[in-house]
Amino acid sequence: MNTDEKNRNIYLVGLMGAGKTTIGRALAKRLAYIFVDSDHEIAARTGVSLPTIFEIEGEEGFRKREAMVIADLASRRGQVVATGGGAVLRPENRDTLSSSGFVIYLNVPLQTLCERTRHDKNRPLLQVNDPLQKLRELHQQRDHLYRSIANVVLAGSRITVQSVLNLLIKEGGVSWKR
Repeated sequence: MNTDEKNRNIYLVGLMGAGKTTIGRALAKRLAYIFVDSDHEIAARTGVSLPTIFEIEGEEGFRKREAMVIADLASRRGQVVATGGGAVLRPENRDTLSSSGFVIYLNVPLQTLCERTRHDKNRPLLQVNDPLQKLRELHQQRDHLYRSIANVVLAGSRITVQSVLNLLIKEGGVSWKR
C-alpha cells in the first residue's frame, strides 16, 4: 500500500438499519481509527435532531448540511465514517466518498432493515404507513448509486466486523498494525 493510501478513510454506505454505525464503531476500534457517524455529526453541529431538521428545512435542507459534513470529513484521514442512507443521492457526495477513501456497501435484506428500524422515531423517511414499502422504494432508488461508488459490496443480514476486516485485508483497503 502506498503512502497516499495509508490511513485513508473507510466509508460505510447502505440503507438505514444496515448496521453502518454498529459495524463502523467496532471496525474503528479494531483499526485504531476515529469513528464518525455523519448523521450524528450533523445533529451535533446544528444542535437539533434530524427529524427537527427535516421538519424545518425539509429533505433538501438536510441534504445540503449533509454534503458540507461529508466534504469536511473527507478532508481528514484515519476515520471510519458511517454515512447517512441518502448521502449517495448527491453526485458531489458520491465523488467525495469514492475519491477520498475505501467504500463498503452494506446490502442488507429489506425485511431485516424493516425489523431493525420499526421502532426508531429518528428516521424521518420511515414515518409512513408502510415502512417496508418505503424501504423497497429507497432500495430501488439508491442501490445502483451505492454500487457505483463501492469498492466492495457485503450482502446479507449477518455482516460482522470480522467479515469486514477480512474483506479489507483481501482487498487491500486499509493498513494497520496488528
